[in-house]
Amino acid sequence: MPEPTPARHASRDDPSPRFAGEAVVVVNYASSALLAENLAGLSRAAAGLTVVVVDSLSSPEERDAVVALCEREGWLAVLPPDNPGFGAGMNLGVARAAEAGAERVLLLNPDAEIAPQAARALFDAVVASPETMVAPRILRPDGTVWSAGSDVSLVDGRMTSARRRPQPPERRAEPWLSGACLCLSLDLWQRAGGFADGYFLYWEDVDLSFRVRAAGGALAVLDDVSVTHAEGGTQQAGAHSAATAKSEGYYYFNIRNRMLFAALHLDDGDLAHWLRTSPAVAREILLQGGRRQFLRPVVPLRAALRGVRDGRRIAKAELGARSEGKR
Repeated sequence: MPEPTPARHASRDDPSPRFAGEAVVVVNYASSALLAENLAGLSRAAAGLTVVVVDSLSSPEERDAVVALCEREGWLAVLPPDNPGFGAGMNLGVARAAEAGAERVLLLNPDAEIAPQAARALFDAVVASPETMVAPRILRPDGTVWSAGSDVSLVDGRMTSARRRPQPPERRAEPWLSGACLCLSLDLWQRAGGFADGYFLYWEDVDLSFRVRAAGGALAVLDDVSVTHAEGGTQQAGAHSAATAKSEGYYYFNIRNRMLFAALHLDDGDLAHWLRTSPAVAREILLQGGRRQFLRPVVPLRAALRGVRDGRRIAKAELGARSEGKR
């Protein structure tokens, strides 16, 4: 089947940047209106840019809206039969972009708005340094910084904004970049293995950042490039979010997936310590949603207890398997 021809809304002498061999990949979940608002403007002004939309199934009506939007804009649609989650959805989308000839990919949230010149700057940074995964400064609509890179402590799993460096030398930490907007070469993506299975939502960007560095790559934030992230447009909340109530999924997966990351990447001592500190860290994650939510505490507390329970099961199973392997 021939590739659809992207819709062209610019004249031949339009000075918009060109994007040969480059693709934007977006995972949609009930956000077709955001795609029409944010993504269409980028693709119409970006000649040669391949756009791949993975629709994580939310409803038949939303699926129809996404298909119609992709047909109208000339985007490639990937239509899994269910909701595979953010990371698995991105893996499907990047594979489709590779089939279409992309050599570099920009991973973007539906609620992130990026200008063509900013996208071009991210791709140019990857062209200049193919071994580097780059991200922009991610701003809230009011202009404050939502993310400019973060660190995860390997001691206890707590997050620190990269803006608070330097840190004491005893704080062992790994840098990571927000999955709201990431750009990297297809080669680096494939060497790192893409997003890991099992996360579904949250922490998969921490994991990918860790594995990019393990594969010999580097991470960089381009301070002179910015993207606006309308937090709340989707459920991709960030480490530096304001104290507003979060979804049940936010609490559950942030608490659970902290232990999944530890089980995948840490040694026995650090994994055991993360396990011991999981209740305290779960409380801190709950407080990111503010104290007013505890006027009706059933949903947040239920999510936190489930997250702690399932995270502890993952950690204990991993420690048990390691112990058996040493016998």
